[in-house]
Amino acid sequence: MLFYDCSTAPNPRRARMFIAEKGLEIETRNISIAKGEQLADDFRAVNPNATVPVLVTDEGTALTENLGIAAYLEARFPEPPLMGRTPDEKGQVLMWNSIVEQQGGMPIAETLRNTHPAFADRAIPGPVNHAQIPELAQRGSARVGRFFSMLEDRLADSPFIAGAEFTLADISTFVFVDFARVIKMRIPKENTATLAWFDKVASRPSAQL
Repeated sequence: MLFYDCSTAPNPRRARMFIAEKGLEIETRNISIAKGEQLADDFRAVNPNATVPVLVTDEGTALTENLGIAAYLEARFPEPPLMGRTPDEKGQVLMWNSIVEQQGGMPIAETLRNTHPAFADRAIPGPVNHAQIPELAQRGSARVGRFFSMLEDRLADSPFIAGAEFTLADISTFVFVDFARVIKMRIPKENTATLAWFDKVASRPSAQL
C-alpha cells in the first residue's frame, strides 16, 4: 500500500490517525498543498480530483476519500474495530461521522477558504479554481458555533461521539475541532463535557501525528 499524506491538512490527518490506531505502517509520500503539489501532473495521475488523502491499495486501487480508506482498512484489519461491531454500532458510527463532516468539517473549511489569502482563488479544493465569497465565511463561522453546542449536548450523554467506544467518528470530530484554531474558534470554556472528551482523545498516541 502507498499513502499520500499532507502534514498540514485536516483530512489527511484523519486517515493518518486511523492508520495509527490500526497499528499499521504504510509507505507514505507527503504532498504539500502549500506548494500546490496536489495540482502537479504526476499526482493528478494518481488522483485526478487533486485532493489528499489517497490510499493506493495492494490491488492498485486509488481510494481518494476518508470513508473509503477507513472502510478498506477496517475490512482488511478488523482489530481493533473503529467502525463498530454490531449492525447498530456500525450505523451509529457512520451516522455520526456524516453529521460531524457536514456540521463541523464543512463550515470550518468554508470559513477558512473564503477568508484566508492563501485560498484567494482556491475556495473549493480540486482541479478547478473558485473565487472566495465572504458571505459564506460569515455563515460558516456561525455554523461552527452551533457545531460546538451540538457536541456538548452529545458528549454530556455519551463517553464518545458514536457511543461507548472510540471510533472513526471521534477521529473526524477531534481533527475538525483541533483544526478550528485556524479560524480562531475553540471549544467554549463552559463546554466541559467536550473539553474532557477532547483531552481524552488528545492523549492517544495517534493524536500526536
